[in-house]
Amino acid sequence: MITVLKNAKIYDGGVMKTCEAAFDGTSLTMTGAMGGGTSVSKFENVAILPGFCDVHVHFREPGFSYKEDIASGSAAAARGGYTAVCTMPNLNPTPDTLEHLEIQRKAIAEKAKIAVYPYGTITMGELGKEFSDMEAIAPYVIGFSDDGRGVQDGGMMREAMERAKAMGKIIAAHCEDNTLLRGGYIHDGAYAKAHGHKGICSESEWKQIKRDIELAAKVGCKYHVCHISTKESVSLIRDAKKSGVDITCETGPHYLVLDDSCLQENGRFKMNPPLRSPEDREALVEGILDGTIDMVATDHAPHSAEEKGRGLAKSAMGVVGLETAFPVLYTGLVRKGILTLEKLAELLSVNPRKRFGITSDAGYCVWDLDACYKVNPEEFLSMGRSTPFAGDTVYGKNLMTIYGGTLVWQSN
Repeated sequence: MITVLKNAKIYDGGVMKTCEAAFDGTSLTMTGAMGGGTSVSKFENVAILPGFCDVHVHFREPGFSYKEDIASGSAAAARGGYTAVCTMPNLNPTPDTLEHLEIQRKAIAEKAKIAVYPYGTITMGELGKEFSDMEAIAPYVIGFSDDGRGVQDGGMMREAMERAKAMGKIIAAHCEDNTLLRGGYIHDGAYAKAHGHKGICSESEWKQIKRDIELAAKVGCKYHVCHISTKESVSLIRDAKKSGVDITCETGPHYLVLDDSCLQENGRFKMNPPLRSPEDREALVEGILDGTIDMVATDHAPHSAEEKGRGLAKSAMGVVGLETAFPVLYTGLVRKGILTLEKLAELLSVNPRKRFGITSDAGYCVWDLDACYKVNPEEFLSMGRSTPFAGDTVYGKNLMTIYGGTLVWQSN
């Protein structure tokens, strides 16, 4: 049986074009105009998009496979339309030597359903005291990051940038000044004040971004800022781009459609950086529209139910996002006329691949744009279930993901 996708929108050269496509159970063919025969039409409003690329995910293997592993993480990614992801290095052991990195690479080779590119650490164990074996691991990593901690010492960050530049690698920075955290765990805003929570100030993020921008300008390295969340961060990066700094940045779906007015006393609303103010969210959307923010990355960070079941104050930081990113953004931004479908494809696929030099075949994902449903974490393929979007009504269901000529996901 052949499924015909009529009036499909396909992303081609930066624009969405109308086409007709046929799916024979294993591959998708653009047909132009299908005839009769045995074909049957099931869907009238679909989008065929290049496979998404997430440059910031946590698959937890090795060391924390009870939260997620390569198999479950890559399956969740495929379900969400992703055909490439970059895994952050806060693992056990951290990928700071070839020997440690090889543990992760072996698991990827054996279990991954899509392309998985590991980061290497900047420092040994991400402890900020001595450099990792950067030169030895450079050929096998997508870039360098001490994600989850950040490099606190400016002199060490400058040397890391110089070494990364010499190897043609990118520094992906988790920007957080630990001296400004003061025990906070949600945004230092209206909700924190009203409910007696300890807040994380915006300066803890943007102050370190400011430091790194100055360093990157001097060194001339490729510099990428992870998960920005504040209006000050947007402004700093916008100005840095205008001055010629080789800088890109990402934000997450939750920062674009939620803010601290949406918080509930539940661990599924706790992530780092936290949901900021409505003004910060508006600045992030503006940064998306004017090109300051280059891409959207989920920071997919699964934890066990027990770790996320302790409320805002005591739950682990991090939420899952690979299986909800497209429907959340399509519903919250595209359907509302804030963003075009073309722009969303650039943010999720084109721009991250270009910046990180990911040239592998993107494949494609096919979305039923009319499908309307409530987010149900119990249906996730990820081992993580904690999402701020649980129970929300969204549009957009992934019908299939094809990577390397192989069907890696198909909906029932």
